[in-house]
Amino acid sequence: MLTITAYSVEVVKDPFGILAGQRYEFILDIEVPEDDELYTPNGLYLRVIYSVEESGARIAKVDFHESSTDKYLDYDLEEDEIQLVDAFCKENLPESQTK
Repeated sequence: MLTITAYSVEVVKDPFGILAGQRYEFILDIEVPEDDELYTPNGLYLRVIYSVEESGARIAKVDFHESSTDKYLDYDLEEDEIQLVDAFCKENLPESQTK
């Protein structure tokens, strides 16, 4: 199971108005146990694109990256991890989206 240790969030700009709703880019610093297949001594972070539309909020995309090298890692989240990340992003949306 992963643990989120720090995060940042920014609005993804859509100057042409192509996307419905708003998109946010979350960078989530994570820790995983040493016995986990995801473990790397260089650290990990998730780049999450989070979509907020009238119909609801959801994860649009998640990428794993090695922290010290920014190297993309081809892994997927497990169902319980998806739920954890989704709840975290929903709870940490910028103020304008929580009203």
